[in-house]
Amino acid sequence: MAVCHLNEDEQAIIEAIRELALERVAPRAAEIDHTGEFPWDMKELLAQQDILAMPFPTEYGGIGASELAIVMAIEELARHCATTSLLLAVQQLGATPILLAGNEGQKRKYLPPLASGEWMAAFGLTEAGSGSDAAAMRTMAVRKGDKYILNGSKRFITNGGLAQVNSLFAITDPKVGTRGISAFIVEKDFPGFSVGRIEDKMGIKGSQTAELIFTDCEVPAENLLGREGDGFKIAMMTLDRTRPGIGAQALGIAQGALDLAVSYSKQRVQFGRPIADNQGIQFMLADMAVKVEAARLLIYNVAEMIDRDEEDFSMYSSMAKLFASDAAMAVTGDAIQVLGGYGYMKEYPAERMMRDAKITQIYEGTNQIQRLVIARELLT
Repeated sequence: MAVCHLNEDEQAIIEAIRELALERVAPRAAEIDHTGEFPWDMKELLAQQDILAMPFPTEYGGIGASELAIVMAIEELARHCATTSLLLAVQQLGATPILLAGNEGQKRKYLPPLASGEWMAAFGLTEAGSGSDAAAMRTMAVRKGDKYILNGSKRFITNGGLAQVNSLFAITDPKVGTRGISAFIVEKDFPGFSVGRIEDKMGIKGSQTAELIFTDCEVPAENLLGREGDGFKIAMMTLDRTRPGIGAQALGIAQGALDLAVSYSKQRVQFGRPIADNQGIQFMLADMAVKVEAARLLIYNVAEMIDRDEEDFSMYSSMAKLFASDAAMAVTGDAIQVLGGYGYMKEYPAERMMRDAKITQIYEGTNQIQRLVIARELLT
């Protein structure tokens, strides 16, 4: 186990989540993947156990968990069900712009129902024509009296259409590039807000990913986060802090795949002995374990940097997400190979783990963007 510095209370929380994930989450994982239906029971379970409250300060109804504890919680959930782990990761993602830039009134209004799990959160940055290139967004927000009028759409939004609270980014000044992007809190019941297509995905199938459409959507001016033009900065600060959570999701998937491969290799007999006796299998398992543990160290390290409020953690956040997601794809692929024909069948969870792992290389910044962030930090 990688070095970590949780206090006793948080250690107890993680041990409880580990047990909960094994007893309650694991038995649901295959069905969630098979039906593709949003797991409301898992959302309620995480809410009832105060797991969704982890990212929120105590003064807003949360439990004020450290970032290290949050990534460890995501890891334990993802070890059995990536979709369930995403409930916690996206609750943090959607709420972080409010935590970072919200005024006291905004925090008092929106954070308590998010901490309790009564409300869900979403983060709306990506559009059909602007993914990695956030400056290419086309959603516009025009101030009219005490309201902003939003027109445009967002694409690939996790919790889209389910979240009551959406941290949304739109252009308020098209002449100044990223400095013309602003951030807003948009409730799903605001006039002019609607949901477009629901995506049919390769993995994390129980998580709803949707298009959000804004047609003269009325947003109170008081729901502007920070000042006009702060949006791009708020979005990047948010992603720096939440990418370790996606790395933790990838880590959990990889650990689950390693667990499966080790167990199967001890039980599967070929040529009169368990395949675990074969050096070729042993070396595969060893390489898988090294990738998993290296990813864990990177993720725990940057989580503690965030907890210490260090300034220069952006590069390490990208490193952790990049390495862990690449490791998850490699480890899940090797797990399928260890299981052979059974690995390719839905009877075993290896193929689901591989499908789920793929998205961790894409969302919250593709791994190509992570390499760009790392290179720029090195070269400045």
